[in-house]
Amino acid sequence: MTAGRGILHEEMPQPHQGEMAGFQLWVNLPAKLKMTQPRYQEIPSALIPQVNREDGVSIRVIAGAVDGVHGPVTEIAAHPTYLDVSIPANGSFTHPIERGHAAFAYVFEGEVRFGIAGNGDGETIRHPKLVVFDDGDYLEARATSQPVRFLLVSGKPLYEPIARYGPFVMNTKEEIEQALQDLRNGTFV
Repeated sequence: MTAGRGILHEEMPQPHQGEMAGFQLWVNLPAKLKMTQPRYQEIPSALIPQVNREDGVSIRVIAGAVDGVHGPVTEIAAHPTYLDVSIPANGSFTHPIERGHAAFAYVFEGEVRFGIAGNGDGETIRHPKLVVFDDGDYLEARATSQPVRFLLVSGKPLYEPIARYGPFVMNTKEEIEQALQDLRNGTFV
């Protein structure tokens, strides 16, 4: 969803068979697009392509591209890559990260070593854990003796101030106050 101008959103996911698991990722809009026309992309799980490599690594491509396969989430100002990566025990995964893009991984199953040096060393990260990476041109990950699954997200930083309140994300406190006033006055939409 691109909230833009005039949308106040509340997602209320419903449990499936008494369980619920999911991730919600907010991508900030640049100041020049904050009041853009709202839009919504409905992308069922079945439409998210999966790359299955010969070494057992599987990657669901939500946004961005892997091995020439492009994800269905498009037209996001930060040009994100959003991957759901599964690596079998003792397997490895390498992925380019565009220089200058911010990147992080959220490990939610198993354990993994990121930042593998030439000698095979790297810090072991156990789930659940968020890891923020330094600028670089690729990511290398190696599963330990157990499989691992993590989200890999990267995107172009905006280098703009952020002000937030509830569901509102703007660049200044004054813009937040104006949005709240518009909501109260019925002029938000």
